[in-house]
Order: sequence, then structure tokens, then C-alpha cells
Amino acid sequence: MSNQLKIKISIADRVYPMTILPGQEEGLRKAAKKIEGMIKQFEQSYAVRDKQDVLAMCALQFAAQTEQKTIDNSSEVLLAEDKLKALNDLLQKHLV
Repeated sequence: MSNQLKIKISIADRVYPMTILPGQEEGLRKAAKKIEGMIKQFEQSYAVRDKQDVLAMCALQFAAQTEQKTIDNSSEVLLAEDKLKALNDLLQKHLV
């Protein structure tokens, strides 16, 4: 565990100390920066007084994006499977 880093991530005016693997640092810092940007956007767009409400809105948006990517990927996989099956059927016809 000696290869772990101790970092501090700031989100919504709070500092969160974390112990992470070196390969995780960039992703965590980018995610925190993205959250901070989203917080500012929500605070400017809506009359939100409570940071918890803003954080809940951020969490919902991130979760929705993740779910949409899963749905989109599933659709793409099904489409690719259909195309591969059609190609396989075509090849089978010509090989017989």
C-alpha cells in the first residue's frame, strides 16, 4: 500500500481527503472539476439555496448520463449482432 497517494479533493466548498492509487488521480481531479462546473451552472440557472440540492441535481445528471450511455451501447450491440448474423447468413448461403 506504499504506492498510494494522499490527495484532497474540493467539492461544494468542502475538502475531502482521499487515499488513492496513482492511476486514479487524474480521473478524480477531472470529475471534481466537472462537478464544480456543474454546481456553478445549476446555481446560476436555478434559485438553489442549499448545496445538498445542487449536489443531488449533479448526481442525478451524472447517473442519467451513465444510464443513457448504457442504453445507447446496448442498442449498438444489438444492431452489430443483427448485422453480423445477416452477414453470417449471407456467407453460409455462398459457401453451401
